[in-house]
Amino acid sequence: MLIHPIAPVFDKDSKVLILGSFPSVKSREEGFFYGHPQNRFWKVTALVFGEETPRTIDEKKAFLLRNHIALWDVIGSCEIEGSSDSSIRNVSANDIKTILETADIQAVYLNGRKAFQLYQKHMFPVTGRMGICLPSTSPANAAWNQDKLVRAWSVIAD
Repeated sequence: MLIHPIAPVFDKDSKVLILGSFPSVKSREEGFFYGHPQNRFWKVTALVFGEETPRTIDEKKAFLLRNHIALWDVIGSCEIEGSSDSSIRNVSANDIKTILETADIQAVYLNGRKAFQLYQKHMFPVTGRMGICLPSTSPANAAWNQDKLVRAWSVIAD
C-alpha cells in the first residue's frame, strides 16, 4: 500500500482545482506533481496561460498560485504497479474538504479518465461538486498531441 507523499498546492485565491489520479514513480521520487519529463502537464498549462514552462518545484508552485490553480490527486493511498493507472487497486481517496473550504473553487477538473472515474466514485458523493474530465497529459495518451491538449485544457483559464 502506497500513501500519497505530496501535499496539495492551494491558497485562498485558488479558483480552479485540478486533480490527477496518483503520483507516478518519477513524481514520488522528485517529491512533486508531474515529475516525469515526458508528462506534458507543465508545458500545456504554461502554454494555456502564456507563460514559460516552470522547471523547479518552487517555480511550479508559484505558477499554480499565480494562476489561481489548486493541484492535488484523487487518491490518498492505493496499491499500484509502477505508474500504471490501470493497475490501481484498493483506493482510499484524499479529503479535499480543506481545499473547498479555504478557496473559492469555481470548477473541478480531472487530468484523465482514471482520475475522473475515481473522482465520480469517491469524491462526488461527498462533495456534490461536478468534475470535468480533461484529456490526460500523460505520455501514454499518445492520441492527443500538445496542440490538441492546449485547446482542451484552455478551459482552465476561462
